[in-house]
Amino acid sequence: MEEEDERAEILRDRFRLSAISIVEAEGKKLGLEISEPVVACVADLAFKFSEQLAKDFELFAQHAGRKSVTMEDVILSAHRNEHLASVLRTFSDELKGKEPQTGRKKRKASKGEDVTIS
Repeated sequence: MEEEDERAEILRDRFRLSAISIVEAEGKKLGLEISEPVVACVADLAFKFSEQLAKDFELFAQHAGRKSVTMEDVILSAHRNEHLASVLRTFSDELKGKEPQTGRKKRKASKGEDVTIS
């Protein structure tokens, strides 16, 4: 468990460093000087927001009876921001267009086995 906590702390630190880097870069682009406490606050808020978002994704997947999060869960999380939802749908469609098409569909057999149909 201690190793898992260490890993979580490393990921949290990396996320915050990335957020700080983004805030500073955007401030520089706009010609703004952003104080360190504000930058740290934005990084913390971004991390807390992403934690809540991950919980929402998990709940959406569970509600749909799945154990893993799909792109539809991500799009659903943006339902209050139509512009963001539209951008996510476009991105999802582009990703689907890049997937190799086999022409075969898979369906679940009654015992949980994958069955290929043509």
